[in-house]
Amino acid sequence: MTSSSLLFLWLSLLLRYQIWLQLLWLGPASQAQQGTQPQSIKIEGDITLGGLFPVHARGPAGIPCGEIKREKGIHRLEALLYALDQINNDPDLLPNITLGARILDTCSRDTYALEQSLTFVQALIQKDNSDVRCSNGEPPIIPKPERVVGVIGASGSSVSIMVANVLRLFAIPQISYASTAPELSDNSRYEFFSRVVPPDSYQAQAMLDIVKAMGWNYVSTLASEGNYGESGVDAFIQISREAGGLCIAQSIKIPREPRPGEFDKIVKRLMETSNARGVIIFANEDDIKRVLQAAKRANLTGHFLFVGSDSWGAKSSPIEDQEEVAEGAVTILPKRASIDGFDEYFTSRSLENNRRNIWFAEFWEDDFKCKLTRPGIKYDPDRRKCTGEERISQDSQYEQEGKVQFVIDAVYAMAHALHSMHMDLCPGSMGVCEKMDPVEGRMLLQYIRSVNFNGSAGTAVMFNENGDAPGRYDIFQYQMSNVSNPGYRVIGQWTNHLRLNLEDMQWSGGEQKVPDSVCSFPCESGERKKMVKGVPCCWHCELCDGYQFVLDEFTCDMCPFDMRPLKNRTGCRPTPIIKLEWSSPWAIIPVFLAILGILATTGVISTFVRFNDTPIVRASGRELSYVLLTGIFLIYLITFLMIAEPSVVVCAFRRLLLGLGMCISYSAMLTKTNRIYRIFEQGKKSVTPPKFISPTSQLLITFILISVQLLGVFVWFGVEPPHTTIDYEEQKPPNPEFARGILKCDMSDLSLILCLSYSILLMITCTVYAIKSRGVPETFNEAKPIGFTMYTTCIIWLAFVPIFFGTAQSTEKMFIQTTTLTVSMSLSATVSLGMLYIPKVYVIIFHPEQNVQKRKRSFKAVVQAATVSTRLSQKSSDKQNGESKGEPNGPIKFTVVFSNVHSPWETVCFLFF
Repeated sequence: MTSSSLLFLWLSLLLRYQIWLQLLWLGPASQAQQGTQPQSIKIEGDITLGGLFPVHARGPAGIPCGEIKREKGIHRLEALLYALDQINNDPDLLPNITLGARILDTCSRDTYALEQSLTFVQALIQKDNSDVRCSNGEPPIIPKPERVVGVIGASGSSVSIMVANVLRLFAIPQISYASTAPELSDNSRYEFFSRVVPPDSYQAQAMLDIVKAMGWNYVSTLASEGNYGESGVDAFIQISREAGGLCIAQSIKIPREPRPGEFDKIVKRLMETSNARGVIIFANEDDIKRVLQAAKRANLTGHFLFVGSDSWGAKSSPIEDQEEVAEGAVTILPKRASIDGFDEYFTSRSLENNRRNIWFAEFWEDDFKCKLTRPGIKYDPDRRKCTGEERISQDSQYEQEGKVQFVIDAVYAMAHALHSMHMDLCPGSMGVCEKMDPVEGRMLLQYIRSVNFNGSAGTAVMFNENGDAPGRYDIFQYQMSNVSNPGYRVIGQWTNHLRLNLEDMQWSGGEQKVPDSVCSFPCESGERKKMVKGVPCCWHCELCDGYQFVLDEFTCDMCPFDMRPLKNRTGCRPTPIIKLEWSSPWAIIPVFLAILGILATTGVISTFVRFNDTPIVRASGRELSYVLLTGIFLIYLITFLMIAEPSVVVCAFRRLLLGLGMCISYSAMLTKTNRIYRIFEQGKKSVTPPKFISPTSQLLITFILISVQLLGVFVWFGVEPPHTTIDYEEQKPPNPEFARGILKCDMSDLSLILCLSYSILLMITCTVYAIKSRGVPETFNEAKPIGFTMYTTCIIWLAFVPIFFGTAQSTEKMFIQTTTLTVSMSLSATVSLGMLYIPKVYVIIFHPEQNVQKRKRSFKAVVQAATVSTRLSQKSSDKQNGESKGEPNGPIKFTVVFSNVHSPWETVCFLFF
């Protein structure tokens, strides 16, 4: 024998000894404590069943029993008596065997029920009466107590647990009609316990399915202290944890003996998590009623959404006078039916025909609100005297109690087990045979677990290996609005799975929509959940901002660089591609200036070609003028390439012509200013003309300067071939709705500046020479106009730099920079065209008389005249400053017309004295 077996045997013997002491000593004391309170009902029979019913409520402190319980007590007790009558009158079930009963009152108290249930095991305890003698010396005749083969009951789970521990030791099977605690499914601890109602684990699963069907994910739980309430809530919490998707905001226990104000504190605690409007309640009727009263006092009518267990069921007593608070409550009750035969039986009961029920007189007084004259009971003059002629359901309200069906089924289950046992052990025997006297409890348990018959409601009665009945529930809702008779309405069923008619549900004020009981509402489109630590049903919603989209409900992710989020941020969409359109205001102004410039340049070129051999054209240096005008034309032309839709060809011509036009123009002007400077610097030293001043030399120098630009461009082509690109970063504002991809040539700001840098260098060098040539006589050739041209050009480009780079962060950077660049180039070309050639065209066209050739002089005469002019200008300046004396009075004016036969210049110089 193992150590565990020895321990179990020792505990069993110890408990048997304690029970024996209670029977000998505590039993009489308890009876004395009860006074005249009747103890039990005895129904004679061949086989005796025990019965445990809560005939009375729990009494106040020091008193075991309180007021009588009409429905849960008397109705259920009478259901057992009714079932016994039906079985004993059935010739096919236990023929020639009469079932009797010993029925006890548990007074809704587990400790009292334990004390009472010791009656069931008296026959199994051997007592030594050898020392007891009568007065005549004879041994006493002690009647043998009846042997109880099985027990029907108890009602409350805590009572059943207490009694089951005793009955197990004596191998007495027990079938409960109302105990639903999941703890009783533990076959290792309560192996002799069975029940015709499903356990709360099924009920908890059904309640969880209801909660989920209504879309709730955040509820609180309320449990009455004790096995029923605590185990029911524990089962609900365990199942919900395994299923997931439901969080328990608070789990509150109602004390067994609540202090004053306790229920107000409970309601206040529930409001600490006010979003958890759903309240799962496993509590007795009294606790349910007091919770509703406290909610009403707190002015929270309609706030809490109760889901009640079978202890609430479809009873009217818990919600009496609290209907507004209970409106919308969803309750659950094992599937049942009203037994018509019991209604006929019970309504026919009277004081005359029901004397076997020793508590029926007390029920009669309570039901009819009258008073019977009974021995030992003082007459109350304030209450009317019962006549005995009253009739149940006629002179009082009657509604069959919900567990009547299960009491009947429990008695029939015991009867069917005994019948099967009798058929096997006593075949052909009339009555109880020796093999069934006594009935062996463990064998009877096997027969009980094997029964399968249609119960009083037509549903199958059977047990699984743990003694549990199948889960079959009706789902009710208490409704007040839009129904003719306010009350409980069936809205669904649960048989291993839920069938709930949401369209039949009504809530406070007749509302059809299911109210919310959630910790956090679903996030809006484009938001992700940021979970609250430790509470998986609670979260904060965070917007996926910028260019993020909702990857999943918990994660924001960035869209690819070429995409932007959808408006609802559930995904990404391609970013629109844009380019500078011809119709854009950013393009209209540059194009307008370019067209005017091209027309003006074309007019100048046409005029020069038409008057190619006239003195002014020849004096302006025809060859370099045509080169310079070509550069100006290209500068205007580049505007169209900068605005045109980017392609490989367009990008190639942009690279080529962007700096080429300016390079050609400034190379020609640099060559001119350099030639003038060298001529007059050489004239100060000698009369020998400087080298490389012939037209051919000037063109060669110009083309050499231009070739540097061309070489750089072609090297650029080789290193990085021209191509288009889409820039998604340039126009990417915080609001993705305004994001655009810009189609453009692959030219960065740096490459653009490098492309123009050589032309800028030429422009600066030309400006330097223009400054050095500022001493040339005012009316002598083009040094002064070129100087003014360069000064103005420098101002334009100095203004260009901050505008161009200052818009680097703008969302319209490309448009602004393109417009700024093209306008700056057009203005530079316009300045060159306007200062260098428009005056000449004006003279050629409107003053042709000035465009005539006069006598020619040699280069020597030119230099000498220029030198004299310079010196006279200096003396004139000194005289104006008071530093010169004895100068001739009055101006002396003469004109020298000079010409270099080989020079492209044939300039008229007017010197004034």
